[in-house]
Amino acid sequence: MSNAIHKRIKNLHTFMEDKNIHAFIIPSTDAHLSEYPASHWASREWISGFTGSAGTVVITREKAGLWTDSRYFLQAANELNNTEIELFKEGLPTTPSIEEWLISELSEGDYVGIDGGVYAAKEAIGLTHKLNLKGLHIISDYDPFSTIWNDRPEIPKNPIFVLPTEYTGESAKKKISRICDAVEKNGAESLLVASLDTIAWIFNIRGNDVKCNPVAVSYAYISRAETVLFIDPKKLTAETIDYLKSEGVTIAEYTKVFDYIAGSKSSICLDSNKVTFKLYNTIPTGSRIIDIPSPADLMKSIKNETEIQGFNNAMERDGVALVRFLMWLENAVPTGNVTEIMIPQKLVEYRSQQKNFVGESFDTISGYGPNGAIVHYHVTEESSLDVKAEGFLLVDSGAQYFDGTTDITRTIAVGPLTEQMKKDYTMVLKGHINIATAIYPQGTRGSQIDILARKALWDNGLNYLHGTGHGIGHFLNVHEGPQNIRMNENPTTLQIGMVTSNEPGLYRANQYGIRIENLVLTQHETTTEFGDFYSFKTLTLCPIDKTPIVKEMLTEKEVEWFNLYHKYVYDRLSPLLSEEEKSWLKEKTDEI
Repeated sequence: MSNAIHKRIKNLHTFMEDKNIHAFIIPSTDAHLSEYPASHWASREWISGFTGSAGTVVITREKAGLWTDSRYFLQAANELNNTEIELFKEGLPTTPSIEEWLISELSEGDYVGIDGGVYAAKEAIGLTHKLNLKGLHIISDYDPFSTIWNDRPEIPKNPIFVLPTEYTGESAKKKISRICDAVEKNGAESLLVASLDTIAWIFNIRGNDVKCNPVAVSYAYISRAETVLFIDPKKLTAETIDYLKSEGVTIAEYTKVFDYIAGSKSSICLDSNKVTFKLYNTIPTGSRIIDIPSPADLMKSIKNETEIQGFNNAMERDGVALVRFLMWLENAVPTGNVTEIMIPQKLVEYRSQQKNFVGESFDTISGYGPNGAIVHYHVTEESSLDVKAEGFLLVDSGAQYFDGTTDITRTIAVGPLTEQMKKDYTMVLKGHINIATAIYPQGTRGSQIDILARKALWDNGLNYLHGTGHGIGHFLNVHEGPQNIRMNENPTTLQIGMVTSNEPGLYRANQYGIRIENLVLTQHETTTEFGDFYSFKTLTLCPIDKTPIVKEMLTEKEVEWFNLYHKYVYDRLSPLLSEEEKSWLKEKTDEI
């Protein structure tokens, strides 16, 4: 691979010299700024060999670098080995930003290239300003990969399908009306949407254009006067065309969005973090832009009663599959015939037996021992370890069902553990319980409760550098916003109906990783003279391994929550299990 990467970078250098560009920035995103792009837009992975979901490559005529976050430090170091690309670890005080590095490497008057078709407008505007102050210039007109990537995959043309209201709980027509109300309240006449999951939610359509994410490549323009879905006509059938028209939607060809927006005379609401620089620049200079977080994104994050019931139903079926998987794992590990790469296959096998199963919600992370310390580890034939009857196995997996999306992590003791392992596990569990039992006032942001997940770790000089929680889509992307729980500030408050993950962890490089993850629903807890208070209801149904727990480290309330959660898991799942499975689950959920 290192020879292939070297050749690709060399071809990019030739392109840059031809266009008089001195550096080129390659983000992970696509034309819709997706976290997980279709393979057509996997340019950063192609040019670098780095397969993580987050990262930016910068290539000058002499040097190359990859900037990524702590989830991928170990993975990136492995994948960049034997290439000329240097790893820059984001979030560390010694790591320069991309702008700082470019300023130090380039000369005044040099040109920095970006593809405006895959670069967020807000980020491009900020980058332009910072570099201009130092005498550097941005060129955003070129997509070098349309030239140098000879076997580049096409933009997907997979057909869409309609998700019935029995699953969505609300028609597209009603959602569009609510969106128009919110847009007008913010002083605009229309909403421009490029985010694929938001478009899928608005129109109650799903697709198969991105692995594990049931979305379709498209754009949307929403207003009282006209609502337009810009989509490749090859993706439509007579049935989906009739459905969209019945919901008051006009259909236009995918690439026509640029001409349409260029000819628009209305004031436009958009989120410049979620619209590309190219699309942003097509808006006529006379049009008023209301640049705010998309009201449609917030609506999508607040699940209705039908969606919440769907999540509950999906969790039961997922829980049954997980019980069967864990039983298999417990019996199989002592035989010495279990490998990391078998685990995703077995999970799909058990989940595919469940009603409404569509597929995985992301590539399963199955990390044994040192591979568990790679936060977003992706197992391959080359990297797959044998799972021995000792230490920890970390399994982070999820499924897409027509009525919900799941995401769960369990750290499993597959054999004897050290005292340090047990203490580390118990500290992570304490953080998980502290989030699960949190009660907080209306208006609370995720950053304000993130400390609850970390305090036991911080008290011992330990930490994890990823977020504690992310939003979950309803039969949509497993990572969705706008809410999250993390140290970084996010103005979005936690609101009733939001589904968020609860996943503190701890990772000791080259030794093991620990993460315990459930999904939680924000609900109303109580009203006092001090206002409304919210809490979390845990939705995930699966036992948490008791073996590594140091009970003396838990408070009475923490033990009480743990036992009540396990009773809840048993009560919900046992009616769906065989006698043998029921007996196994009873033992796994007995009180500690």
